[in-house]
Amino acid sequence: MANIREVKEILKPYNIPLYLDACRFAENAYFIKLREAGYAKKSVKTIAQEMFSHAEGCTMSAKKDGLSNIGGFLCTNDDKLADQERDLLILTEGFPTYGGLAARDSEAIAIGLEEVLHEDYLRYRIESVKYLGERIAREGVPIVQPPVGHAIYIDARAMLPHIPPLQYPGQALVAELYLEAGIRSVEIGSVMFARKDRKTGEEVPAPMELVRLAIPRRVYTQSHIDYVVESVLQVYQHRETIRGMRIVHEAPFLRHFTARFERVQ
Repeated sequence: MANIREVKEILKPYNIPLYLDACRFAENAYFIKLREAGYAKKSVKTIAQEMFSHAEGCTMSAKKDGLSNIGGFLCTNDDKLADQERDLLILTEGFPTYGGLAARDSEAIAIGLEEVLHEDYLRYRIESVKYLGERIAREGVPIVQPPVGHAIYIDARAMLPHIPPLQYPGQALVAELYLEAGIRSVEIGSVMFARKDRKTGEEVPAPMELVRLAIPRRVYTQSHIDYVVESVLQVYQHRETIRGMRIVHEAPFLRHFTARFERVQ
C-alpha cells in the first residue's frame, strides 16, 4: 500500500492518472494484510477498497482474480474518457452491458469478484502455491524466492546450465514438462523477451530464463499439487539429457504466442 501511495504522490504534480493492473488485486490485498504493518486486522475487502481509492481506474483480466473462465473489463472515473471507451466498445466488441461476453460470463465475473475476497479461499490458494514451491526447492529445483500467490517460477537457466540462452532453456523445460506429465507451463525468457541489437541485428538474450507454473483457481486439489511436485522432480532428475530448441517459425511481433520449435540435435 505504501508503494501505491508513493507512486500516486509522484504522479500528482504532473496530473498523470494512476491505473492499476487489477488482475491479482485480491491476492495482493491478502499479501498486504500478511506483510504490511497496520493491516493485519483489516479485512481483505477493506484493503482492496483502499488500494482502488488511490487510482483513477484499472484494467482487469477476469480469468485471474475474477474467478471467471473468460473476459475482463476497463474501469475509469473520468466521465469523458468513459464515454469515448463506450463508443469504441460498441464499434469493436458490443454494447457496454456485455462487451462481447455471454450473459453467463458477465454474471460469473460479478460473482467471482465477491467470492475472490473470501479469506479462506485466499489462504488455501496461497498456501498451496507455497507448498509446491517449498517441496520442489527442497529437492534442489531452483526457483524464484519467495513463492508468490499465483505461480511458481523455475529458474531454467540455473536448472539447465548446459543449454545456451539462445537455445531457449525455458522453452526446452516447458516442452519437457508437457511430454513427461501433460503439465502446461509458460516460458518467460528469451523466446518472450529477447531483443535485437540495433547495430548488429543479432538477438540478445533476456536477463532471465524462467518457467512459470501458474496454478488454476478452484481446480487443483492437494493430490493435483502433489502430482505436479512429483512430475517436476522427475524432469529435474534427468535434466542433463534435455536438449535446447531452435525456432522454425516465428511471427514478426509477440512471437512467443505462436512460434514453432524443434529440438537441437
